[in-house]
Amino acid sequence: MDISLGFGVLLVVLGFVAGIINTLAGGGSNLTIPALIVLGMPAEVANATNRVGVLMQSVSGVAGFRHHNRLESSDLVGILIPMVIGGLVGASAAAWLPSDIIKPLLLGTMLLMAFIMLVKPSAIAPDPDTPFKKVKDTPASWLGLTIAGFYGGFVQAGVGFVLIAALCGTLRYDLVRGNALKLVCTLAFTAVSLAIFIWQDLILWLPGLLLAVGSMFGAWLAVKFAIKANPQTLKWFLFIMTLVGCVSAYLS
Repeated sequence: MDISLGFGVLLVVLGFVAGIINTLAGGGSNLTIPALIVLGMPAEVANATNRVGVLMQSVSGVAGFRHHNRLESSDLVGILIPMVIGGLVGASAAAWLPSDIIKPLLLGTMLLMAFIMLVKPSAIAPDPDTPFKKVKDTPASWLGLTIAGFYGGFVQAGVGFVLIAALCGTLRYDLVRGNALKLVCTLAFTAVSLAIFIWQDLILWLPGLLLAVGSMFGAWLAVKFAIKANPQTLKWFLFIMTLVGCVSAYLS
């Protein structure tokens, strides 16, 4: 696919913004997937191509959080097992299920999340000194992580909100550590779904790599902000992006 210089720069910029949004909250793919569709890609190709940027921003973000000792890895295996299972099923389903199947569920989840954050923010965004729980001791987290993995493998856009609800809401990680683990989960199921999309020959590599360049820098900058930011600032950013995600899901 031929891409003009102007559109190439736009993809890098959108990737940069999406990298920041996805690292601190979620919903960055609501910017990048429509841009790829405008470029002339069918929806399923745009969905697959977008995963290249998502994968690389996850690598960059995870490396940043780990460097600052904010990646809690003691229960990583327990978190990743339901995530990978859900991601594998979701990516397989993306080839033959209509994408609007999950829209009502996602919209309802984000609206509920926004309402809870407004009324009782500590339910989804615990204070930094709140002790976290293990997956094996929290059955609800298995369901939440599996659903998040399925949705992430299926369509990707907005999965960060579902992951934060599972990691911070049920397992009680604070937003910084929750976002770090969210990126690990995203990296895991994106790698699975990307392999499937490569096998199906659905990826256009040039636009995907342009998104990836911007996304990596956006994620790197977002990690630095998350480490230094006041927890209340992160909560308000998450709340605002949840509302933006609701509007985007409703209009899509």
